[in-house]
Amino acid sequence: MYAERRSRLAPLTVWTRTVEVAGSERVLPDGCMDLIWSGEQLIVAGPDTLAHAVENTSGARYAAVRCVPGIGPALFGLPADTLRDRRVPLADVWGERAVRVLTERIAGAADPAAFLERLAAERLRDHDADAARFADAVVGELRAGADIAAIAAEVNLSERQLHRRSLTAFGYGPKTLGRVLRLNRALDLARGGLPAARVAADAGYADQAHFARDVKALAGVPLRTLLSG
Repeated sequence: MYAERRSRLAPLTVWTRTVEVAGSERVLPDGCMDLIWSGEQLIVAGPDTLAHAVENTSGARYAAVRCVPGIGPALFGLPADTLRDRRVPLADVWGERAVRVLTERIAGAADPAAFLERLAAERLRDHDADAARFADAVVGELRAGADIAAIAAEVNLSERQLHRRSLTAFGYGPKTLGRVLRLNRALDLARGGLPAARVAADAGYADQAHFARDVKALAGVPLRTLLSG
């Protein structure tokens, strides 16, 4: 069972999950970075470029916070591209001594998800406002369908500067981030029951074939397989 909610404390989504049936699942790229408590270990999930395969054990419980795109570096203290396509122990990022204390505290917490929410909100309290504005602007322009030149002009950067800054903020350049955001919007529409041709048009793909190619490239499986899983 999976549940999530938007945090009132910071630009985060708080989520929990209890695995009911063991097996593998496909976690799709979403432009985000997560701090996850597995019940035994604190883990950092970096921004993915491709679907990430996860093997689940029946009864396993997870609590986590997911940063909106561009906020993860402020939480973890590292450029996003250093964690791209990686799952690493938080101890590798914040140090073993600090994380040992956090692990003891969260293991004894009545609500691990709320513990992570407060921890993340505290670390993000004084985060770089300029970096947050940059991330918001780029994500907003991409979701509105703007091209790279227009986005660079909007944030007063050259296209090369935009690419470098996006690597730090999101883990990849704006073109890849745009594909990831578009795919997630399209899948939300498809799960809502819209036919694939309508989804492709509404999400900004050239046509249904373009949509199908992007699903296969980023998710690793055809749309029908993805939606039936």
